Amino acid sequence: MSVIALAGCSGAPGVTTSALALLLNWPLEQGRKMILAECDPDGGAVLHGLLQGTLGDRYGLRNLSVAVRKGEFGEAFWRQLIDLSSEDGTKESPRDRMLLPGITDPAQAASLTPVWKALAVMFRGIDAEHGHDVLIDLGRNGAFGPSGVLAEQADTTLVVVRNTLRCLQAAQARVSALEERVGGVGLILIDDGPYPAGEVQRVLQAPVVATLPYAPQDAKVLSDGAEQPRRFAKSPLMKAARTGATLLVQRAAWQQAHLAPGASAGAGAGAANGEVSRAR
Repeated sequence: MSVIALAGCSGAPGVTTSALALLLNWPLEQGRKMILAECDPDGGAVLHGLLQGTLGDRYGLRNLSVAVRKGEFGEAFWRQLIDLSSEDGTKESPRDRMLLPGITDPAQAASLTPVWKALAVMFRGIDAEHGHDVLIDLGRNGAFGPSGVLAEQADTTLVVVRNTLRCLQAAQARVSALEERVGGVGLILIDDGPYPAGEVQRVLQAPVVATLPYAPQDAKVLSDGAEQPRRFAKSPLMKAARTGATLLVQRAAWQQAHLAPGASAGAGAGAANGEVSRAR
């Protein structure tokens, strides 16, 4: 159905935490999968955060560089995925929520230019060929530079922002630059400040597509692998992520239905932005 890129900016909360919350709460039809790809050139966080280093560095983007050179990228990609599906201990994991771990050292990003391009091509066809959706975690800087091709090829690009003065000031140039390059940029708002969604939309000239609460203790479960509270699945963060994921699915469906072949990206994206704003 969709390829959604998440980007951040200076002063913003963790893009990865937001991406993980969405991944674990994404509404999936029977047979579909959701893949979270950590494509932050500054380094991924899940292997040594949520997964607490239990898998070492055996999986991830760095293993795909050699595969691209050998012409074996397609097969190698699927071998690098880690199952993050929830399990209740009574049945086999559905393996429908998968992670492609990012690099562990920013120095590794220099060799990944062909990998970014190969991923962009694969993700563009992954729905038609495999029936999967993709979330791309670009971190604070990945929407620009060589990895920016992933934002350019995504169906939707969203910037994660806090509603604080510091973050909104930092986000203005970032959102504007992305809008120029990819069109139809939306926002995921972390509710940590005094400014309502309408004011954030006015300042950044982009629609707030979903809102997540600022919940440091809940977030630590996803960002740092902290012990999971008994009712974590019903926590404010996870409940909001379920609502947000549904809104993102609706946004993607609307865009696919209204972006007719041959229509300009700017016009279609602008219409989609207006529709989301009105829906909220």
